[in-house]
Amino acid sequence: MDRALALAREAAAAGEIPVGCVVVGPDGEILGEGRNRRESGADATAHAEMEAIRQACRRRGSWRLEDCALVVTLEPCPMCAGAVLNARIPTVGYGAREAKSGSCGSVIDLFFENYGFQPRVYGGVKETECAAELKRFFEQRR
Repeated sequence: MDRALALAREAAAAGEIPVGCVVVGPDGEILGEGRNRRESGADATAHAEMEAIRQACRRRGSWRLEDCALVVTLEPCPMCAGAVLNARIPTVGYGAREAKSGSCGSVIDLFFENYGFQPRVYGGVKETECAAELKRFFEQRR
């Protein structure tokens, strides 16, 4: 989560909502990382999770990330939860809850639905630090 937090801070410094993500392999090596780039890329799909998953898939040479974990500073949205399901990532850890679009339990739990695959989810990982980054960003924008 420390690297995901550093990526979230990079996003904030670039004027993006501070969300950072890493995909970690079974040996603890970071296979993919990403940060929010929706504004700079003018791309609704440029979420931290999507960047990290794409990078990990390219590095692996496969869309299957069946032995990896995804760690993100903010609870994944429906799009990102869908990408986790499609990549078959078995473990998801997130920091702050997302009351507006969180899809690991806050609004809906897409991982509970009958897709034939259910990742283990660990919410609240360094939640205080993750939430503080978001709070600081939005306070500065007001």
